[in-house]
Amino acid sequence: MKFNRLKAEVFRANRDLVRHGLVTLTWGNVSGIDRRLRCMAVKPSGVEYADLAPSNMVLLDLDGARVEGDLNPSSDTKTQLMLYKEFPEIGGVVHTHSLHATAWAQARLPLPCLGTTHADYFHGPVPCTEVITDAQIALDYEEQTGVQITTAFKRIDYREMPAVLVASHGPFTWGESPAAAVYHAFILELVARMNAISLSVNPRIRGVKQTLLDKHFLRKHGKNAYYGQKK
Repeated sequence: MKFNRLKAEVFRANRDLVRHGLVTLTWGNVSGIDRRLRCMAVKPSGVEYADLAPSNMVLLDLDGARVEGDLNPSSDTKTQLMLYKEFPEIGGVVHTHSLHATAWAQARLPLPCLGTTHADYFHGPVPCTEVITDAQIALDYEEQTGVQITTAFKRIDYREMPAVLVASHGPFTWGESPAAAVYHAFILELVARMNAISLSVNPRIRGVKQTLLDKHFLRKHGKNAYYGQKK
């Protein structure tokens, strides 16, 4: 019973991937963490979204040991566990193969900030990791994918940049909750599509100027943020 809220939250977030058009077939997943209970819930691997229910979310402890559930957890579980350990303020992680964000990841390029839509959510270019090495693939592929991501964030604040492109693979996003992580995945896909269109119109365009980027990000997320209504 104590895990029911977490399982329901992660279930709804996984179904939202479908609602937002972020997944094809079973190519994507959401996880969530309850840090008080030291437990993670994640989508079961390869299960159709129409067949999901709160009851079949897989529960794991923070060492990856099964707590509850008969199905195999997402193949991305070790990656997401590493992000929860390295990024202590996040509560949810999303991985998809959404079309435009994945195209940037396959191009092995960071996603530049070309305008204020991007700047409202990501404080600078969305980084792209280095390509995973053969040694990393042989060692523990999913765990080393987490290493790729955390290495890319050595000089980047994960709270100001809730997204990454894993080179030759696809996007990961995170947030304070599973729902917030899905929201960032939606914004990332939208911005990646905008960038592709902008660059087709003007291939010489460069990133938005820093003062405009800072203004838009900080008015939403800074210490003196004033966008929206006070809670």
